Amino acid sequence: MPSPILPNDPFGNRMIGLSLTFWVMVVLTGIGAGLGAGLLMLLLRAAQHLFYGYHAGNFLQAVQQQPVWRRVIVVSAAGLVTSLGLFALKHGTGGSGGKLDERIWFHSGQMAEGKTIAQSVLSIILVAMGASLGRETAPKQTGAAIASWLSRKAGLSSAECRLLAACGAGAGMAAVYNVPLGGALLALEVLLGTLALPLIPPALAASTIATAVAWLLLPDQPTYGFTSQPMLLSQLVWSLVFGPVAGVASVIYVRLIVFADTLKQLRVIGKLLPLAVFAGLAAVSVGYPQLLGNGKDVVQLVFDGSFGIKLLLILLILKPIATAACLGSGAPGGLFTPTMSFGALFGGFCGRLWSLAWPGATSGSYGLIGATAILAASMQAPITAIVLVLELTHHILTMFVPVLFAVAGACVAARRIDPTSIYSGRVHLGRLAAGTAAQPSLAFGALLDGNPRIISVAATYPEVLARFQEADMARRPLYALDETGRLVGRIVPARAAAPPALTQVLSSAAAGDLTEPVASLTPELSLAAACRRLEDDALGELPVVEPLTGRVVGVASA
Repeated sequence: MPSPILPNDPFGNRMIGLSLTFWVMVVLTGIGAGLGAGLLMLLLRAAQHLFYGYHAGNFLQAVQQQPVWRRVIVVSAAGLVTSLGLFALKHGTGGSGGKLDERIWFHSGQMAEGKTIAQSVLSIILVAMGASLGRETAPKQTGAAIASWLSRKAGLSSAECRLLAACGAGAGMAAVYNVPLGGALLALEVLLGTLALPLIPPALAASTIATAVAWLLLPDQPTYGFTSQPMLLSQLVWSLVFGPVAGVASVIYVRLIVFADTLKQLRVIGKLLPLAVFAGLAAVSVGYPQLLGNGKDVVQLVFDGSFGIKLLLILLILKPIATAACLGSGAPGGLFTPTMSFGALFGGFCGRLWSLAWPGATSGSYGLIGATAILAASMQAPITAIVLVLELTHHILTMFVPVLFAVAGACVAARRIDPTSIYSGRVHLGRLAAGTAAQPSLAFGALLDGNPRIISVAATYPEVLARFQEADMARRPLYALDETGRLVGRIVPARAAAPPALTQVLSSAAAGDLTEPVASLTPELSLAAACRRLEDDALGELPVVEPLTGRVVGVASA
């Protein structure tokens, strides 16, 4: 018999009553994200000009024109700025800024606004000094922080808060890169993992408003110059071969990034690690200044065909390592442009090799195809990647077919090997942390089920429903754990079948939105005390939790 709790639309392709208040918050979020992004980019430019003493040209040109000693001092000083900034963020008041994806899924999009914006400013300063990280994290987090503040003031439901935070992040991205449609898709496909049609209007509205507002401070022009080129048969055949290879390369890249991200939690040498990483980056940049910054100028040079095959290979190896090292040091920063630069370098290098046997197409065209394919596979978001590159360049329609072939091959290959993306790594690790503790000796051990029915608070609404479809779960609760494995509460079947907040957006709902507080038992309780508490519970069962760690030992039932 099918589970009685399943609604007619189990996968949430509907929304229940987005309120007028929510739409007002969408407009305000778009305005705030646009202004915040514009101000952050002005800060980035001012800091770059200050640190490298130039008044015209791009960042890479300025770095190359400076004496080596100045470059080494500035980049090495970024390590000190990182250590001091992280110390201030850790010991300051106001909660934790946290990682955007983690805050969206494990904390319903609620962020410590002050610390998040301070972290954004630190990120911009470090990128300006030469950190091999992207600039997009700062406007994304600022947009999400503004959305978080507005949602709390408006009293929105947790699912609406999550949706608004994602819209704010996408709006920040859209404003910085002048990509309104790409920003909206990033909010949905990348941050929320859904392209449910009812969620598109608020995401698109926030991104469009933010982009228009940012024009007050930023130029309205494409990020990359790319000369439109005709499609050639050599490109088409190459894209079919290159796609799966790019998928494998993206998996290696993502695993490197996820590994570096875990080092943030395992830093045993604390404040010394950023100093060592940036000193090493400064030393390597003496010979390869292209490693400094987010990689925007590197992508442009690949598109222009300015790199020889030897330099393409060297930067292809060193740039991901530099990005992973900066990320692992704890420096806050983005991965969008560094990933594009890796893809452009990889595509440009493979294209140069291909041209030795089948000449005709330019290395820049191969670089663009590579950038799109690697970006799509690394984000696990093919539609978003294609639209972003289209908006960033304005000139890829003549090459659309080979781009689509390469993206399809890369995404299929990557997903079959490892579906983790550069943005979901922390969420994935947090889900794995939702385990149980070892069972101690209990006075009420005879009442204990040592295999509790647990789920991560970041599990999606369809995942919750799927768990309740299991044969022994139709009328038994799930116990929700946070990213550290601590008990948050439980989800009863009736609550999952009929979410209590009528304004919930089911397409962006998670287990945490359905969780209600629950009393718990501790190992030191006597049998009589445990039985009394179980008799007082409506369901007749309670989780057993370690007092110090908050981890679940099991579930006791009367």
